[in-house]
Amino acid sequence: MRPPARHQAAAALLAAAVLLMLAAAVPAAMAQEETEHEEEFSYAPGDKHGPEHWGEIKTEWAHCGSGKMQSPIDLHHERVSLVRGLGFLDHSYRPAEASIVNRGHDIMVRFEGDAGSLVINGTAYHLKQLHWHSPTEHTIDGRRYDLELHLVHESAEGKAAVIGILYEVGRGHDPLLHEMEPFIRRIADKRDREERVGVVDPHAVRGRASVYYRYMGSLTVPPCTEGVIWTIVKRVHTVSKHQLELLREAVHDDMEKNARPLQEVNSRDVSLFRPSPRKHY
Repeated sequence: MRPPARHQAAAALLAAAVLLMLAAAVPAAMAQEETEHEEEFSYAPGDKHGPEHWGEIKTEWAHCGSGKMQSPIDLHHERVSLVRGLGFLDHSYRPAEASIVNRGHDIMVRFEGDAGSLVINGTAYHLKQLHWHSPTEHTIDGRRYDLELHLVHESAEGKAAVIGILYEVGRGHDPLLHEMEPFIRRIADKRDREERVGVVDPHAVRGRASVYYRYMGSLTVPPCTEGVIWTIVKRVHTVSKHQLELLREAVHDDMEKNARPLQEVNSRDVSLFRPSPRKHY
């Protein structure tokens, strides 16, 4: 027995209403998913989450906007003082187990074992992780290079010391990045993806360079914590174009250029260590 016509009409109207509700729900779900995965900060000038607004996004990020000792800075020769008393970099790195992580805004190698330490003014700062920024965050006499590697150290008291190494594209490749290439491909475009990479030897990263800049600054990403001891190696290393592109393509689409703009030096001292020239008799 067929249902009355009015019942059929009511059923058709109900089905149409359900379809409309489902159609409306799909964009809403997609929008919610996009919001949940939206980056907390960006590097895009003029963006509401861009560098000029970092200090407004969260209370604990206030230093990003109001701090007077922020990083990065331009290492201009006119404001740099030669201080031979700084001495050669006193570091004792060692091979250690590590993982590589796609943090969305950068690619980081995190050490899980004891990777050694850097000693500054009698305090040991233990190597915790390293990561890359492209182009460089620090500049030398206004010149910006292609890539900057940060080796992040931490003392027992939780204070940070960072060594920055600058790279420009050339014919040679970077040995550490060459070793990491297969793992970077695995985590490319996969935010928060982590891969174990086995033992990594950080000792060869810095090379034999002995001339460096030293100043007090901050973290270059939120929360922009100040009191960081910065050491920027003056010698510029070489990275291949392929390696640079691999790093850029691996991070979030809006983070391919993940360098914070230069900050005001204000009244800070910037020192340069250069070994004394050898005397010939």
